[in-house]
Amino acid sequence: MQKLWMFISLVLIIGVPVLASAQGGVLDITADQGYLNEVIEADKLPNGSQGHDVYRLVSLDKTYKYTGTITATGDLKVVGIVDPVTGRPPCIQPAVLQDGSLPVTLFTLNGAGIQGYFKDLYLLAKATNNTANADGIAIQVSADSVRLTVENCVFDGWQAFAIGYNGQWDNFFIRGSHFRNMVHPNQWYIGEVIRNEWPGEAYTDTLSFVGNTMLCINGYAACPVTKWYTRYFEFVNNKVLYTFKNPFFIFNVTEARINGNVFYGNYAGGVDQTEHPWWDNLWYPDSSYGVIALQPLSEANQAMYDPATPALAEGKRRVEVKDNVYYWPQALKDIWATWNSTQANWIRTPVFMNERTVAMFADGVTYPYLDESNNVDADPGFMNVIDAAVLNGTTDNDIGLLAYFQQIRSGTAATDVWGYGITQVGADAGWVPDGPPPENQYLPTRIKPQPSSTPNEFALGNNYPNPFNPRTTIQYNLTQPGRVSLTVYNLLGQQLLKILDDEFCDPGMYKVTLDMVSYQTGIYFCVLRQGNKVSVKKMTLIK
Repeated sequence: MQKLWMFISLVLIIGVPVLASAQGGVLDITADQGYLNEVIEADKLPNGSQGHDVYRLVSLDKTYKYTGTITATGDLKVVGIVDPVTGRPPCIQPAVLQDGSLPVTLFTLNGAGIQGYFKDLYLLAKATNNTANADGIAIQVSADSVRLTVENCVFDGWQAFAIGYNGQWDNFFIRGSHFRNMVHPNQWYIGEVIRNEWPGEAYTDTLSFVGNTMLCINGYAACPVTKWYTRYFEFVNNKVLYTFKNPFFIFNVTEARINGNVFYGNYAGGVDQTEHPWWDNLWYPDSSYGVIALQPLSEANQAMYDPATPALAEGKRRVEVKDNVYYWPQALKDIWATWNSTQANWIRTPVFMNERTVAMFADGVTYPYLDESNNVDADPGFMNVIDAAVLNGTTDNDIGLLAYFQQIRSGTAATDVWGYGITQVGADAGWVPDGPPPENQYLPTRIKPQPSSTPNEFALGNNYPNPFNPRTTIQYNLTQPGRVSLTVYNLLGQQLLKILDDEFCDPGMYKVTLDMVSYQTGIYFCVLRQGNKVSVKKMTLIK
């Protein structure tokens, strides 16, 4: 108890968590120190662990280059500083190797149970010669029970995956990040945000995406491949703006929240006759294809979800699909109609929920905990400015989505791509990206909790229920506008979750849902900060 109060006192006094760490210190790295992989790999202790807790990239006037993979077998934390004027973080890009080739993977986490943390970084797939490796991956997870957290990063132009994994029971928490122009010129099934890699058979612990933007993605926005079991899937307050194929591979998901997202122009490539029923419908040859597509659990997943009574597993699935906006612009609908009226290899066009999924949500007897509500087919309005460039292209190589669709479906695709504001690397040694992705000026900021009324005092309320398993509601009151942090710590003072990360909020009474499905039974602390005001509440998770 004495340690507990010491921790709370430290939080109240200095406003930062007490970090439990075997190693010490922050190593600032400039872009002039050499290739990033060589600098970090050289900073190793005799036991092979990293010499510093945090690697901070501090150069904004020059990109960091890498010639090989940065492989971590222990915890790895890489963060950047942010340009106070443009908001752009430090940029990392491949160097051209002596044989003219490019390195494939930037970071690999290859130690069981380790943690990777990446914040405020611009991860660019294009090398100094303005080309990208078709097999390029920004972050690879290749060990079991790894916890990867990514916050406020930009992933630009990765033609294979931004994040790939093949370890068992890995955890992913992706917050406030931006994935853009992930288009392979002739492989329309890759160019994916996160992928449980084929042909691996990896089980997934938690896959959580909150407040991210995905713009111009060929393949999946989230692909845990739930034919192998996934404990928890969360996709909340994201913007998925144009995908060629289906944004999800979550057919056998058992516990999931897919709430408050915008799905615009998804599944634009449809499903042609050579693909049906094939991969996109897993075991069932459904006639329609949806952005949201569920299926009955396989026997293996029934046994994983409910080992004691697998025959009852289907009725225990808990899936929310709420408050989403979905829309397909007329230009896409027109090219589908034209193609299907003239081609023998016609496509099946997408819907929000395919027929099987609609039937499952409507069957309250078999599926009492499937909850679908307030999903609206409506134009969100903010894509109008960039639609023409995405659909029609802007350069010779960027032919636009409509022409790319015709190339893929006619079997003529070779070297052309589609996207928006595709990054062109300059020849100058001091070249850096201009600033935040150009589409940001048109896109709304990520969705935040909305206040219900103005309270009289700053306060963090008791969460309810408490004890809880695994979800609880947190209430807090703000009496004045300002930047707010809402963070969860464990008994050791280690920061676990950022519900709000120094976000500007108006005065009001707020409610947010906290999900700790991937955490163990124990006591945790929720800390609300605004300026010099701090409030702490104890929470008890019981599983």
